[in-house]
Amino acid sequence: MTKVAMTLNGKKVTADVEDRTLLVHYIREAQGLTGTHVGCDTSQCGACVVHVNGRAVKSCTMLAVQASNAEVLTVEGLANGAELHPVQAAFREHHGLQCGFCTPGMIMTAVDMIQRHGGNLDEKTIRHELEGNICRCTGYHNIVKAIKAAADQMSALQTAAE
Repeated sequence: MTKVAMTLNGKKVTADVEDRTLLVHYIREAQGLTGTHVGCDTSQCGACVVHVNGRAVKSCTMLAVQASNAEVLTVEGLANGAELHPVQAAFREHHGLQCGFCTPGMIMTAVDMIQRHGGNLDEKTIRHELEGNICRCTGYHNIVKAIKAAADQMSALQTAAE
């Protein structure tokens, strides 16, 4: 067993885990945060996307010990209390979900995408960036619309703050 310590959603956490424990299982089982989903177990679906040190990663492809001393952000850590993150709010407002299984990974991918591209997102770019995330319920139209709306809103807030 190895002691794994990290900052998870702004809180320092530790747990003893087997060396082969995947980050997704550490988050779900050792820390009890079930918003990060286990979908395909082959890194194809993107339901397990979290941020490690500010970058989106598929947590089913990373060992928990690799995230030792890292800052990890899950979908549960996005909201500010009862106030949803702009991407979460946009998914709700624009019906960017159906069954909800892919939603946490889509949201975490969208936040990363917006951080990297800012307001310079068009439909083609958004669809290209979502290629690693699978939704079996939708045609992605409302997901793309939600991401575009969130990017525009976050860009306007950034511009206003400057």
